[in-house]
Amino acid sequence: MTAIEAVRARQILDSRGNPTIEVDVRLANDALGRAAVPSGASTGDAEAVELRDGDPRRFHGKGVATAVANVAGPLADAVRGLDAEDQAAVDAALIAADGSADKRRLGANAILGVSLATAKAAAAAAGKPLYRYLNDDAARLPLPMINIVNGGAHADNPLDFQEFMIAPIRATTFFDAVRLGSEVFHTLKKSLAKAGHNTNVGDEGGFAPAFTTADEALRFITDAIAATGYAPGTDVAICLDPAASEFYRDGAYAYAGEGVVRRPAEHVDYLAGLLQRYPIVSIEDGMAQDDLDGWRALTDRLGASTQLVGDDVFCTDAARLAKGIDGGYANAVLVKVNQVGTLTETLSTVDTARRAGYRVVMSHRSGETEDTTIADLAVATGCGQIKTGSVSRSDRTAKYNRLIRIEEELSGQSQFRGDLAW
Repeated sequence: MTAIEAVRARQILDSRGNPTIEVDVRLANDALGRAAVPSGASTGDAEAVELRDGDPRRFHGKGVATAVANVAGPLADAVRGLDAEDQAAVDAALIAADGSADKRRLGANAILGVSLATAKAAAAAAGKPLYRYLNDDAARLPLPMINIVNGGAHADNPLDFQEFMIAPIRATTFFDAVRLGSEVFHTLKKSLAKAGHNTNVGDEGGFAPAFTTADEALRFITDAIAATGYAPGTDVAICLDPAASEFYRDGAYAYAGEGVVRRPAEHVDYLAGLLQRYPIVSIEDGMAQDDLDGWRALTDRLGASTQLVGDDVFCTDAARLAKGIDGGYANAVLVKVNQVGTLTETLSTVDTARRAGYRVVMSHRSGETEDTTIADLAVATGCGQIKTGSVSRSDRTAKYNRLIRIEEELSGQSQFRGDLAW
């Protein structure tokens, strides 16, 4: 009764107004699963390939009609009749149908849509929410890293670093964490306006003022935490995502906003200096994806005291993560389902991290939809941390609201701690 009977797809719009793919999987018992696929702007070189049409007459070349056709054709043919409850077999069939190393032939976006929609259909057939279907013992709610200032590829300002986030480490429940984050967010908005900055938001819902240095952004954020009545570093901490690959040029880090070029050792010194001046507890992509010597230097310098999250350097790929573990760089991995292309591969990466003692941060992309799958995955895996943007823009708040509902569903069984190492 849980055999896959029909698979269909369509083009919908993501949070940037670009097309993306949405997939429906219907089972023989009429259970339906639906999944929409996110899209990144700052992407790792080793990510599974998102298939775009390239036709300049439609969506400026960004259409996904070919990916939609691939779902209706070869991918549907590959999974029709398979048991939706056997996720590994479904994902293996999808990967085999594509046949390429990076899913470029049929498109990682097409493949991921079918993979996630299948899991959601199986959950619907079982009469369970996705997090409970994937893990009957799921109870842990993640600490949110709430985006508060955007820069880099996510905003039209001179700021080189891509994301400045806050982690409400004093919170005792997930809802409490969202409340603290919202309060600081609105305090920051008032302080930016008072200082003459615009309060427009970037792709992920954080403010995008015309800051030129990380120090400037961090001063405003630290002051906003204090002005809200919280102790910086005790009640609310700061997390960074420099997305260093985006400004790594010819073996050095070119800070366009500052007009400064730093060699890798100088860049590590700069990050260490920021940690001394501000209550920063986590740095994502502090070094470029190709600067492995820099990654080792950063980890040797800061890894014992600071969470160092690998995104572009790992691309949610278990084999790449294993190399990083063996190579001694980073101590955490960012998990983005569309970087690798199937649910099974995503869960394999989480398992690889866990066995090595690396922390896991479940993550959205800059081009998002109202789909809340990652909220359920964060709870199902018990990863303890989620990064899903700011407390503005419904494509971001949808995930927070989903987690609030999950916390309520779990009632007295839910677990939450304001601790990155939990």
